[in-house]
Amino acid sequence: MLHKLNPVRLGFIRAAINAHWGTDTRDLKPLAGKTALDVGCGAGLVCEPLARLGSTVTGIDAAPENVAVASAHAAAQGLAINYIAGEVGALEGQFDLVTALEVVEHVADPAAFIAQLAVRLADGGLMIVSTPNRTPQSRIGMVTLAEGFGMIPKGTHDWSKFLTPEELTTLLAETGLKVIETRGISFSVGHGLHLSDDLTLNYIMSVVAA
Repeated sequence: MLHKLNPVRLGFIRAAINAHWGTDTRDLKPLAGKTALDVGCGAGLVCEPLARLGSTVTGIDAAPENVAVASAHAAAQGLAINYIAGEVGALEGQFDLVTALEVVEHVADPAAFIAQLAVRLADGGLMIVSTPNRTPQSRIGMVTLAEGFGMIPKGTHDWSKFLTPEELTTLLAETGLKVIETRGISFSVGHGLHLSDDLTLNYIMSVVAA
């Protein structure tokens, strides 16, 4: 499922990069000279594209096995990505781009997690956050159906921990961040997963310092 979701998220990220830094859509390396941090990096689905866009990338994940897989895959692709097994609170330094995609719904303390992300964002930087919305439709689609039919492993999600866009916006504001754009990630038979104005299932935000 993440492999199907990733192109949609990357399309939003590239558009946000262009809008934030004024880069051209034809520029193959819009992140050249910039640093990027992907929190909850998993097997590197976001880190590798960010590296190809020119950034110096750090990926961090709480699961050492994920980091091992990500490191091996990056090496095979000839990509120099700094992968770390651990929590974002243990990191030092700041980054021009911070991404946390499908992560905040899994943490024990979302407010503390968002605060840690804010600390890692450099002055003038850009943050991208995506997460499922807490709606009856997301419960049916992402828990009952997706987990029930084996599209994602059972027990992946606790629907009660999903955040609405309003709740996440408030958490971001409390750490001195503001949302620039919010788009929904929707599904239809004709278009598959795609960006839309419908935030019912999942949404993705571009965020900057207030």
